[in-house]
Amino acid sequence: MNRREFITLLGGAAASWPLAARAQQAAMPVIGFLGAASPGPYATYVAAFHRGLKEAGYIAGQNVTIEYRWAENQNDRLPALAVELVRRQVTVIATLATGAMAAKAATTTIPVVFLIGEDPVRLGLVASLAQPGGNLTGINLISGELTAKRLELLREIVPSATRAAVLVNPTGPNAESTLRDVQSAARAVALDIQVLNAGTPREISAAFETLVRERRDVLFVDLDPFLTSRRVQLVTLATRHAVPTSYAVREFTEIGGLVSYGASLTDAYRQLGVYTGLILKGAKPSEVPVVQASKFELVINAETARILGLTVPPSLLAVADEVIE
Repeated sequence: MNRREFITLLGGAAASWPLAARAQQAAMPVIGFLGAASPGPYATYVAAFHRGLKEAGYIAGQNVTIEYRWAENQNDRLPALAVELVRRQVTVIATLATGAMAAKAATTTIPVVFLIGEDPVRLGLVASLAQPGGNLTGINLISGELTAKRLELLREIVPSATRAAVLVNPTGPNAESTLRDVQSAARAVALDIQVLNAGTPREISAAFETLVRERRDVLFVDLDPFLTSRRVQLVTLATRHAVPTSYAVREFTEIGGLVSYGASLTDAYRQLGVYTGLILKGAKPSEVPVVQASKFELVINAETARILGLTVPPSLLAVADEVIE
């Protein structure tokens, strides 16, 4: 090869480099992350999602792109946001709770990985836990199965309680099943239940006004994306009105809530990231079993109990995963 031929060949190769780079960039898979709440209060969980992706071999900005869509606690926005991700032709959609229903309605071809507290079979998201059968799979927090235990724990800490309030987001994914499970569990521990609905910050404040007016002894807060995003407001009001309150996740107890029992949300989001990575590697959602959350935590805030004038039974303190002093 003479010098002129070499220069010509080199020039042609150089001209093709931008095209190759663009092709490589276009080939990078895109995750559509569909969230029902707001990004700020969920930053810890998103970080856990990234950890799960990393475990599966994916790092945002290096070998995968993530596009976020947040409904800002307006569940009626989720269907349009899901359709937007479908039109964007994302590789996979990662979502939680109500977003799973919106994603299912938006696509039958793009894989969807969900994180949900309700039974996904009962919701019609999958045919069965072992063989989902469609384009959805994910992680089940099994919060409904824990409802009775949460009420029992609350009754053990406040044995004199006879009148309880249950706070739910009426537009949330678990509201109907939570109320059904709570009513059944309340009868077993002789608690009279009053349902309080709250889907906005103002409605949360109004719910506490009703709770105080009706002289409810204790409060049970449902596992819901909106309510979780408002955990500071909820714990502040529970403290202000001296209401012993049970929560589903430790993030409430860490900031002053009395007691929480349920699946670790940070670990569940990590699992969501791992499962999303599994789908990116080519696994078919129809054949990937829905997995149940594997880490559960009982957290008791002993300082809050003292402020409320409550004595936590030593038997509970002994089995708690963490006691906050």
